[in-house]
Amino acid sequence: MPNQHGKLYVVATPIGNLADFSIRAIEILQQVDLICAEDTRHARTLLQHHGITTHCIALHQHNEQQKAESLIQQILQGTSIAIISDAGTPLISDPGMPVVALAQTAGIQVSPIPGACALIAALSASGLAVTQFSFLGFLPRTSSARISLFEEQKNNTATWVFYESCHRIDACLKDLASVLPADHDIAIAREITKLHETIIKTSIQEMLKLFAQDSNMQRGELVIMVSGSKIEKKPDSLSDQQLKTLQVLLTECSIKTAVRLAVEITGARKKLLYQTALELAEIQE
Repeated sequence: MPNQHGKLYVVATPIGNLADFSIRAIEILQQVDLICAEDTRHARTLLQHHGITTHCIALHQHNEQQKAESLIQQILQGTSIAIISDAGTPLISDPGMPVVALAQTAGIQVSPIPGACALIAALSASGLAVTQFSFLGFLPRTSSARISLFEEQKNNTATWVFYESCHRIDACLKDLASVLPADHDIAIAREITKLHETIIKTSIQEMLKLFAQDSNMQRGELVIMVSGSKIEKKPDSLSDQQLKTLQVLLTECSIKTAVRLAVEITGARKKLLYQTALELAEIQE
């Protein structure tokens, strides 16, 4: 018997410019039976702009747990539903996870309709390394919790990214400056795709000055990107001087003592010194 289930669509919407909406996304929202929007009043502007008249209900962080089971039952009975957030890709720091998780468990087809995402848009224009990155979502509200998080991330060698409110960005930058060096590179993107779009890459110290000098920088939606830590990789072999020191010590001491003294004298890694000492001992045998 053919599957009569409906489908669940996760539809990305523009993050500012209403023209950043795919033809496929518009067609899907016109065809589905129901649209679940983070804010129906906000969604109405977008839907009316593109001539979409599909019935729309609210699905946000305060009601999604309660509504998830009911929506899944509707889909199992043949209803097709689309989830949209106020801006960008749903579930990326936006509502929708309970519904999608239940849909997957129930064997319902979940189809993503790609489009705008502030995280990816900001990274693509930041000038920071993007081969690897960590996304932290929205940060904690208190300074102590933010500093604790920054301490955890400061040795992360990948770029790390988070969203922050314009009301807390000044305090956030000062917390960041208390953990990372003043010359550490960061980038901030605000109002992406909108009239006052601004994307700046500079040091933490210079960014603090920019925000202090221009109050407009503390307005709008903000994506903060922090360059990964440039931890120097320890060498996989001893330098000539380190090797010479170890050889001299081995003529007078046991391997264990020679390695311990070589660590103190040369600063080389204990494991590397010990392995080299064993290899030298085998050669002498």
